[in-house]
Amino acid sequence: MTDVFDCTDPGERETGIAAAISALKGGRLVVMPTDTVYGIGADAFDGSAVAALLAAKGRGRDMPVPVLVGSWHTIQGLVYTVPNSAKELIRAFWPGALSLVVRQAPSLAWDLGDANGTVMLRMPLHPVAIELLRAVGPMAVSSANISGRPAAVTADQARDQLGDLVDVYLDGGPAEQQSASTIVDLTGAHPRVLRQGPVTVEAIASVLGVDAESLTDDPEQPADQA
Repeated sequence: MTDVFDCTDPGERETGIAAAISALKGGRLVVMPTDTVYGIGADAFDGSAVAALLAAKGRGRDMPVPVLVGSWHTIQGLVYTVPNSAKELIRAFWPGALSLVVRQAPSLAWDLGDANGTVMLRMPLHPVAIELLRAVGPMAVSSANISGRPAAVTADQARDQLGDLVDVYLDGGPAEQQSASTIVDLTGAHPRVLRQGPVTVEAIASVLGVDAESLTDDPEQPADQA
């Protein structure tokens, strides 16, 4: 049975987050609001739940699921090393609409898809998302939509696409940015913007002290990621 909770109501928000925590710990899927678009999430360390997330979206393992965290300190245990460029971008833009692709810690017992030793991390700027993430830990979260269709910016849009494949919908009202996050790849010799979003290339270049054009050489455009 699918439950929908209006998180703009304090009492219903508390009940909804408790229901979402229970669902996630039981290996089920949850839709939650973020500052960019709505996300469909699972426990990042539950391989079966992550596989169910990919299946719900109709998405293959070749597009691994990003991970959302509730605190920037959390990433210390998730990555092989935190490059200085990542630290600078985190200080400038987290929580917010910037996702960072980094090398994951080799000891991590998770399966997010065919990520080739990397993971995409973000700390969202949304109180409901942060409360849930701090309660359950890192979550595998992708945009709440069927692959190839527009990302949901409301809980109703997410439910129209995903229906009963999700156990709990947390409705926090329309997403503020209504645009997927900017993605910066930090796994190569130089930072590279893979997708342009609310955080501009110029703002990233200013923080890193580089020319904006150097960040967009040979850009890729991944889709369906929150």
